[in-house]
Amino acid sequence: MSAGATGKGASHDRASWLDVPRAWLSHHWACAVASIRHLLHTAFTSAMTWLVIGIALALPVSMLIALDNAHRFSSRLDSPVQLSLFLDPEQTLAAAWQLQQTLEEREDVASTRLVTKEEALREFQELSGFDDILLHLEENPLPHLIVVSPADPRMSAGAAANWQSELQALPGAGRAILDMEWVQRLNSLIRLSERLVAAVGLLLTLGALLVVGNTIRLAIENRRQEIVVIKLVGGSNAFVRRPFLYTGVAYGLGGALVAWLVIAATLWQLEEPLRSLAQDYQSEFTLLGLGWKGGLSLLMAGAVLGLSGSWLSVSRHLSRIQPR
Repeated sequence: MSAGATGKGASHDRASWLDVPRAWLSHHWACAVASIRHLLHTAFTSAMTWLVIGIALALPVSMLIALDNAHRFSSRLDSPVQLSLFLDPEQTLAAAWQLQQTLEEREDVASTRLVTKEEALREFQELSGFDDILLHLEENPLPHLIVVSPADPRMSAGAAANWQSELQALPGAGRAILDMEWVQRLNSLIRLSERLVAAVGLLLTLGALLVVGNTIRLAIENRRQEIVVIKLVGGSNAFVRRPFLYTGVAYGLGGALVAWLVIAATLWQLEEPLRSLAQDYQSEFTLLGLGWKGGLSLLMAGAVLGLSGSWLSVSRHLSRIQPR
């Protein structure tokens, strides 16, 4: 055999090996294009499916965005710990000064400030607008107050609670109130909301999977005869499954795109009222949305969701269709 014939045979073998991946890629491309055309041909049904999936995805994602903004808001409000120590009403001003001196000597106290009952009453008169009523009081009902700042301004919640109990147990002290308590309650509420969002997100994700799976099941039933013919001529399950998987991915991507648009429209509607509210409180807080990275992640999650739902549905129903 000549060298030229050997070279031609080798070239033919290489071409044969290259034809296999080319045919595989060509079929994938044809399946993807055919799936998109089918969805556009049944535009109304596809739009309804996209809308259901979009709402199912938009709800938990919107709640996650709200929680993220709540985290940002609470972090701005998380000021150093400060304790307001109200004295017993019977305590005299001299006793209040003595207790303040005792607090100043503690190693866990950075600074103190005494607010006498007279100062507290004047401040209350200025802020409440009840000057005429307060003037007729026989005695001042307000106690002396000592505002205490800890040596560790970023102490943990547990340490702050123990510190509060210690100061409240001092002789002459009445009630001790941590100024960070409401921030802690807000953080606890956020943590509870995170678990609620996880549960709701899981349920809605399962619902979206069922929607995609049921839609693919109907598509399989509509093409039952076509599937039987393909299997009769030797088509494998992978060959038959491929267009349905692309259809599932298209449903997931379309639903994710709808969810992105719904979230963007909602944030756009809320942007102006929130800006006005922030200005009323002299705050520069702005509402953050998904952004491009979050949007692309949402599209990817939608594609995975659609692929998973279609794979589960096809794997279950395709094996039941066999040529007789």
